[in-house]
Amino acid sequence: MTDREAGAGTARTGAAGGTGGRSKRAPVGSDYTAASIQVLEGLEAVRRRPGMYIGSTDVRGLHHLVWEVVDNSIDEAMAGHATRIDVTIAADGTVTVQDDGRGVPVGRHATGKDALEVVHTVLHAGGKFGGGGYKVSGGLHGVGVSVVNALSEWLRVETARDGSVWAQEYVRGKPTTPVTRVGPQGDRRGTRTVFRADHEMFESTDYSFETITQRLRESAYLNKGLWIRLTDERADRERSFYFEGGLVSFVRHLNRNKEVLHARPISVEKRDGATSIEVALQYNDSFTENVFAFANNINTVDGGTHVTGFRAALTSSLNDWARKAGILKDADSNLSGDDVREGLTAVVSVKLVDPQFEGQTKAKLGNAEVKAQVQAAVAEGMVQYLEENPAEGRRIIEKSLTAARAREAARKARDLVIRKGALEGMALPGKLADCQERDPARSELYLVEGDSAGGSAKMGRNRRFQAVLPLRGKVLNVEKARLDRVLSSENVRPLIIALGAGIGDTFDLAKLRYHRIIIMTDADVDGAHIRTLLLTFFYRHMGQIIEKGHLYIAQPPLYRVSTGKQTLYAQSEKEREAAIKKLNSKNISVQRFKGLGEMNADQLWETTMNPQSRTLLRAEIEDGVEADAIFTMLMGEKVAPRKSFIMSEARKVQNLDI
Repeated sequence: MTDREAGAGTARTGAAGGTGGRSKRAPVGSDYTAASIQVLEGLEAVRRRPGMYIGSTDVRGLHHLVWEVVDNSIDEAMAGHATRIDVTIAADGTVTVQDDGRGVPVGRHATGKDALEVVHTVLHAGGKFGGGGYKVSGGLHGVGVSVVNALSEWLRVETARDGSVWAQEYVRGKPTTPVTRVGPQGDRRGTRTVFRADHEMFESTDYSFETITQRLRESAYLNKGLWIRLTDERADRERSFYFEGGLVSFVRHLNRNKEVLHARPISVEKRDGATSIEVALQYNDSFTENVFAFANNINTVDGGTHVTGFRAALTSSLNDWARKAGILKDADSNLSGDDVREGLTAVVSVKLVDPQFEGQTKAKLGNAEVKAQVQAAVAEGMVQYLEENPAEGRRIIEKSLTAARAREAARKARDLVIRKGALEGMALPGKLADCQERDPARSELYLVEGDSAGGSAKMGRNRRFQAVLPLRGKVLNVEKARLDRVLSSENVRPLIIALGAGIGDTFDLAKLRYHRIIIMTDADVDGAHIRTLLLTFFYRHMGQIIEKGHLYIAQPPLYRVSTGKQTLYAQSEKEREAAIKKLNSKNISVQRFKGLGEMNADQLWETTMNPQSRTLLRAEIEDGVEADAIFTMLMGEKVAPRKSFIMSEARKVQNLDI
């Protein structure tokens, strides 16, 4: 993607000193009258502003269509009426979702239309508001399938119930047929939805098999006993998911590439009134915490009251047991929440009647009563486990005590970094070539490997808004190090000071000195390694930088193709060959850049640092579970998973730079 396509146009305009193209303001009230008020009929509002309903029209929004339809089938499973869901991607990109639930109701609705048509053509229409159709559901807002209908080139729904199979078809949200009986029900039951995403609405209509696989696997873990099958007819691939173990199987999957402290995950299942609580947790030998929380199968990435209750119960129950077992003495202070969560992998799932989410994205659960319900359930389960498994309990407490000592060492190291900076007038690292701009939104920092590349970058940059920090040697692999060691690392500490926002639990995004941090390494094996080490550092210790879209990866060219009169740059062999054909000259000179240090300052500016011509990739986390698994596999202690990954990916390598 280009700089503007990466969503960074504002910072670039500001850095260049522009006004952003502000237009003259029209006289107040000159043409704003009653006639200006528009009422959008039917689903036209969705087609006019799709981002309001599915977040975006990129690949994430495209996959959101699948989630909305699948979630309706999941709701049937949670209600106890469905046991199987089949998802099929056809060769032409058509998606089919079929379940064996109750089927969408048919018959005359109060609006005068058939109920099947109302569900598919009216926003906020569904069986999840009155409490009769669903006691528990994830489709809280009732906009799901109608939004899918609005953003599809065409959609067909079939519902098998009441002895018959009924169907209706739509084009871009509008019915093209009445609700029609197409045959007897027979042994068939449930709903079958077939749709093709509208290419006029989406940047791409190419579904990712891996992305859908991850989501469906997750759904199967959260609903034990539910069979989910994914078929991709584009490449003749199929995956099936069925887990009797539920969250216990999920936690084992998450810890599959880690050394665990206890073989069997701790499991808690309890019903408190109408609320169902399920928790599974297991400790490993890593230094990070991974807690994934769900409410009615919706991944609440920002946590909420269920996570608060879980953490409170875990901390209190471990401290109480440690004192009762004599591991913690009267004079010892309690273990903190951070101490007892080091190396923790947990999944918290609650299913409740009236979930209160924060916003349409449903990223955080707000039900106050859930905190006490989860806290009581987890405390009871932890006490029972610790009493029955004292040896495992001692291992957990010992790890927590080690974490507490390391955390104290990290605090002292962090205070030393801050104090050292204060004594030196908040002096920045000597290797840092800072920019003149003081507004973080208009400033960017290039992280480059070595002094040679750093020299070219410093000479080629725009000093007004571009800073450069050369990194010497290999960056510390933080996947294998606690925070105290990270803070003492000579090649990481300068980066922490340069960014100015702290690290770990003291990280403050508001103090970040640059709103665009760009990793710029050589296009070879060593460069890729350093890039991965830096990504690991940001993911584990400064995750907010990635979450808020501040981390980028530069894309320097591999080749320079020149005829003397014209010069083109290429990032791959394919682009190089295309450039050679486009010059179509006998006197062609092709230069292969081994590293950034081989490029002149003006070449580096023109290809990689100039906001008007460069290409940047923004680092994003689409799936927290998969991201954690990848970093663990690539950078963790276990060699076997990494070796297996390298062997499986080796056949894809085209240019091996040894």
